[in-house]
Amino acid sequence: MRAQLRATPTSSMYLAAPPAGQILRHCFAFHLEIESRTHFVFINAMPILQTARLILRPFGENDVDLMAELMANPDFMRFSLGVYSREQTAAFVEKVIGWRRDGLPSQFALITRSNGTLAGYCGFFHQVVEEIEEIEIGYRLHPVYWNQGLATEAATAVRDHAFRDLKLPRAISLIHPDNIASRRVAEKIGMTHEKETVFLPTIVFAISRGGWSAKYGA
Repeated sequence: MRAQLRATPTSSMYLAAPPAGQILRHCFAFHLEIESRTHFVFINAMPILQTARLILRPFGENDVDLMAELMANPDFMRFSLGVYSREQTAAFVEKVIGWRRDGLPSQFALITRSNGTLAGYCGFFHQVVEEIEEIEIGYRLHPVYWNQGLATEAATAVRDHAFRDLKLPRAISLIHPDNIASRRVAEKIGMTHEKETVFLPTIVFAISRGGWSAKYGA
């Protein structure tokens, strides 16, 4: 699967959204068509997605300090294995940057359009669940932004990017059984409860490209 997803970065960089319907020919080894409802640009073979209230951009090394503050927050890291040190946060940021450099789906930094704050992340993780490689849509928001629909807004943009642009066959979310808010986000973006697994433990929510196309696609 990774060989199918791998892209070839070039020096091309779009600083403004291209016209609707334009085909970007030098950002990926494959071609992506921009639909009228889509607003994104590409940096190092990864897009910047824009929603009504958020900008989803690639992570950079300069994000480590702000992410360290978030990942030291127990509420931000709820339903994980605990808070992160700055060193652990730096390793996390480097990992997601590394995926981008390799042309693989990666995480986006969530930037609020209202004040430019780094509010969390939403994007792709690479998981092995019961010996099967999966692409996970994962998301976290600073508690101040909870209960505003922002996680759903971000996850919807990432879901559409996964199926419309990257042509992924499926995506999952791994969610702790007690994480009701994240379960609701998964359901709102069209995922269904597929199974329970011993992965932490976790409930696997999933959506296929065919299911997305039937309900949300053009």
